[in-house]
Amino acid sequence: MNMAHPTVLLWVWGSLQAFELVEKENIFQRTPCPAFLIFDNAAYLADMSFELPCHCKPEEVSAVVWYYQKHLGSRHTKVLTDFDGRVLTEESQVRVGSDMLVRFSIRMFSLLVFRAQPEDSGLYFCGTRKGDYFYAYDVDIQSSEGMVATFKDQGQEPIPDEHRGNLHIFTTFWEWTPCDRCGVRGEQWRIGLCYLQSPDLSPRYHKTLPDVVSCGSQAVPRKLRAQTSEHTPELLVQSCVVPCEKKVQDGLMAIFSYVAKVGSRPWVPEVPIQFHEQRLGHGLIISCPGSRPEHAVAWDKDHQYLYRTQYLKGVNRSMRVFIDHGNHLHIRFTQLSDRGIYYCWRQGVRVAGFRLGVASRGSYRVSFSDPETRFAMELTLLGYLFITAVFVTIHLCRCCCYLFHCCPNFSP
Repeated sequence: MNMAHPTVLLWVWGSLQAFELVEKENIFQRTPCPAFLIFDNAAYLADMSFELPCHCKPEEVSAVVWYYQKHLGSRHTKVLTDFDGRVLTEESQVRVGSDMLVRFSIRMFSLLVFRAQPEDSGLYFCGTRKGDYFYAYDVDIQSSEGMVATFKDQGQEPIPDEHRGNLHIFTTFWEWTPCDRCGVRGEQWRIGLCYLQSPDLSPRYHKTLPDVVSCGSQAVPRKLRAQTSEHTPELLVQSCVVPCEKKVQDGLMAIFSYVAKVGSRPWVPEVPIQFHEQRLGHGLIISCPGSRPEHAVAWDKDHQYLYRTQYLKGVNRSMRVFIDHGNHLHIRFTQLSDRGIYYCWRQGVRVAGFRLGVASRGSYRVSFSDPETRFAMELTLLGYLFITAVFVTIHLCRCCCYLFHCCPNFSP
């Protein structure tokens, strides 16, 4: 009897392992590839990262290659592959503005695109090196420029739907984010993307609802897409209050914290703090570690809470300190009063701090990558062009007057 029990357990465990292996091997057999390639519609906000699973492929295919086309039938096709010695890309290594060829990875047949931009909108194909396609997506990356913010606490309402004949333009909101702070009043929001409903859509694009796709989908004809240009993404914001989860410290850490509080040892911060010194009058952008545009991110300066109702980009055009729609904190033309510690909250937990120092003196190497340098050059160039245009206009007018003898004679 004693030997029977282990034998039965081993047999059951082996059966479960075999069942798991069979499930993994047959996952693509249960999803046959369509005979006629249809595009799945997917919409995201700019700077978001997304994953496109290859839901079907022939059983004999062991590796896939992803292809990208801006428009269906385009002669210019980008080949996205992680083979031939390419190192897998990590999201933390991706920079804003980089080309898509350095912002993607292929893992377990799925395509991952990091920090997508509106230029990445288009068609994505899952196939082989020979160019055989199995599955395809119609991806719409909507820009956050001109994004409309609605604050429920102030009694504001989202943008109403638009009806233009058979065309219905509306906003589809995602789920509410968690509260961005705990223990104090915080905020939560939900992102809304532009969608439309029309019977004139292309039948080659798969739709979750009848005749409904995102506004930038390839299924939308050009004549209809022009009518949706004014309907921008939305951000719905409301207040919230949630308690903080109590962290249980072991005995050694509790004693160390007590000793630190009574002053026998230097004060230990609750979160990692990074020091940065900025030159007076120059701009600065601070990012919260590990955050994404869809995350609930909040910023504090020392003991001051920077709420989106006051500091969100677009609330006031003259704001010098603001939070953009990608959860980054912007400080334009740094002043001495900006010194302090800026704390970052992610998903309701304080995760990092940035101690900002402002230097009023010292050498500074001018670089064309600085926004202030580019702004000064653009302003100087515009002034030069304006003076040149005025000068040319005056001389053209004088030439015309002398040519047609219509100039007034001021001689006595």
